Amino acid sequence: MTHDARSIAEQNTALPPDDGRERFAGYGVMGAPFASGHCLALRHFPASSVGAGYDSVWHRDPAGEWTIYSSVRPEVSCARYFGSATEDARTADISVRWTGPAAFTVTVDDRLVWELELGKSAATTAMTGLGRLMPAALWRSDAVLSLMGRVAGPALGVGQVRLTGNSANGQRFRANPRMLWTIDESRATIDGVDLGPPGPLPEQAHLGDFWIPQRGMFVVGEAYFDG
Repeated sequence: MTHDARSIAEQNTALPPDDGRERFAGYGVMGAPFASGHCLALRHFPASSVGAGYDSVWHRDPAGEWTIYSSVRPEVSCARYFGSATEDARTADISVRWTGPAAFTVTVDDRLVWELELGKSAATTAMTGLGRLMPAALWRSDAVLSLMGRVAGPALGVGQVRLTGNSANGQRFRANPRMLWTIDESRATIDGVDLGPPGPLPEQAHLGDFWIPQRGMFVVGEAYFDG
């Protein structure tokens, strides 16, 4: 049985059972800030209850303005829930290519190239172990998810974490990050300009109640939204 990030991430492609909410499954980078003030995030959802599976890359510039790129129309991707907090939401040609057991490269059109290498820490290992043991009913509990968020923030050193709350567009969300990895290397260029070294933003960013981690985190799991 393989336990590397690539094998685990690529196995998690089944849509969660219908619970009356809009549902997605896959993996992503919750957020990866750069000392320059830029921030990137990735969603790779091969399973979606509102349309075809898709990839999405979020970019925050140093002025705090967000753009969401998606491989499908904005209204059936991340902008469906977070578009009101962005400067722009557009379709793009997005590629996610694994280059090793714990490394992958993301490209957006001919504009953005993002290379990542994943790792583990005592905290991510412990939280992944806990996630594997939790029964499904607990993953559906807002009280449990709220507690997990309060614990995860300081344990992972990522600032504030909210696993349940309201999206920027007002829908209620529930995030189920069942497996976690650190991001040990994060290098990106936009229009040929290097974004520089990873580092926390001067002020932690958020879209609605969803807070962007102050250090890079890779997760495998599911997301739920009220329709």
